[in-house]
Amino acid sequence: MKIVVVGDALVKSDDLEKAAREMNFGETLEIKKLEWFSDLPKDKFQKKIMEIEKNGPENITLPAGMSDATKEAHALFVHLAPVNRKIIEGAPHLRLIGACRGGVENIDIEAATEAKIPVIHVIRNAEPVADFTLALMYTETRNIARAHHAVKNGIWQKSFANDPYKTTLKRMKIGLVGAGYIGRLVLKRLNALKIESAFYDPYVKKSDLAKEGLNAESLPLEKLFETCDIISLHMRVTEQTAGMINKSLISLMKPSAYLINTARAEILDRSAVVDALSNKKIAGAALDVFWHEPLEKDDIFLKLDNVTITPHIAGDTIDAITYAPYLLKDVINDYFTKKISKMQVNKY
Repeated sequence: MKIVVVGDALVKSDDLEKAAREMNFGETLEIKKLEWFSDLPKDKFQKKIMEIEKNGPENITLPAGMSDATKEAHALFVHLAPVNRKIIEGAPHLRLIGACRGGVENIDIEAATEAKIPVIHVIRNAEPVADFTLALMYTETRNIARAHHAVKNGIWQKSFANDPYKTTLKRMKIGLVGAGYIGRLVLKRLNALKIESAFYDPYVKKSDLAKEGLNAESLPLEKLFETCDIISLHMRVTEQTAGMINKSLISLMKPSAYLINTARAEILDRSAVVDALSNKKIAGAALDVFWHEPLEKDDIFLKLDNVTITPHIAGDTIDAITYAPYLLKDVINDYFTKKISKMQVNKY
């Protein structure tokens, strides 16, 4: 059986190869290792990440030798390397694509679906993102980062833009847009803290969550925005979700409500968020992702006093990325056993 693995600046091809050899294919494996900008420093590789997340796998430089290597391949495992339509259509024997990350913008899912090739991914940084999301809720509602910044700059600041609304998280109702893997981990934490929670997800029922011991009210999207004190976003960017959180929805939020985003910037209408914060239509926001990264020095978000900004680090822990190939191995072995997986992103 022939397998192609593609490493990059963040995930080593050696780790992908080792993980592949621990998958239960039940056949002798012939593994070809390729590299995609593996020699780039991480800061420069970040530009490649932004490029592929924004534009997808077409018109992106392919790993050297990928077209030839995949012609006879039965499985292909990548991290961020592009897997475009040409690669998929030129690989007639391909029967599995694995990605050791949550986002699959680097893979032409439509082409894989047409070819009836399952695409399986992992949320490598789900736990770190869930932790970070909860941390942002505390940080924004209680002005932790703003107070720290002020004190470091010689200002003993005791009053903030959200003073009329300051209260404890326990007195708030948290609304999650998206109850997938990360959303459920956030909900698990909120349940443990006994914080009232609700969710919107057209693909998830309240009974689905109950089977996992999770408790949250299921609400229509508009009702979620109207009634919740914190809205936290946990969706992938698709044609359906791009710009989904728009001016109409944000206008439904209470003046005392907050918006949290650790998912993708593109699911938000930027101008609507800027308007809501600039004109104090909502109490505040905490954003870890942006439409252009890093922010320009004159970006309006840097001038607002009711937003907490972090530089896309919600999933950044020492083990989240390096362990990803082995997490993918576990998910694929489970798929081989059950012939089905929640982590398969395409259905046919």
